[in-house]
Amino acid sequence: MRPLHLRPGADGLGRALLGQALGDERAAQIVEFALSMPLLMLFVVGIFDFSGALSLKQKLTNAARDAARVAAADPATDLGSSTLPASVSDAWQAAANYLKSENLNDCGLGPVGGVGGVTPTKTTGLTWVSTSIGSCPGTGITLTINRGCVTPATLGATTTDLIDTCVTLQYAYKWRFTSVSSLVGGSFIPPSSITTTATAFNEN
Repeated sequence: MRPLHLRPGADGLGRALLGQALGDERAAQIVEFALSMPLLMLFVVGIFDFSGALSLKQKLTNAARDAARVAAADPATDLGSSTLPASVSDAWQAAANYLKSENLNDCGLGPVGGVGGVTPTKTTGLTWVSTSIGSCPGTGITLTINRGCVTPATLGATTTDLIDTCVTLQYAYKWRFTSVSSLVGGSFIPPSSITTTATAFNEN
């Protein structure tokens, strides 16, 4: 077999063509990365944002459930008094204490050391509401305690109205997904707060 001989200058031309090809490939990779970066950020921020919202909702549900259970176990004999009923006060403190135990900002809702906080005020019927913004953004937090919540229960062919305690927590949540979605030309309008409700049957 005859050895392959390159013409003079062919070796330099080959190196130049190879370098140009490698340069074009690197440039293409940079362009692809620049185009995919906003989409990658959208996915990453979305995962963290929505997982944070789900985690917060679960904690709020637990706080509302604790408050409803505490209030439902208390006597209802003082619900007609002009002062704050003990069951409503207990539910308010239970919700605030649970938020603090989970290291959530209670926005100044609950008492500190038994003093302060935004005491629930009676609105209509057997409903008390406590709203606090404190150091929280947006709408802050709203705690609603309804000691006369009516829920229907069906046993066989009979439907009976049960008198329960319903506790609703509305907590402001700041979404980061909104600003990131604009990078890819999208528009995401999320709810400004996360709301959860728990119900417990009045035992007394």
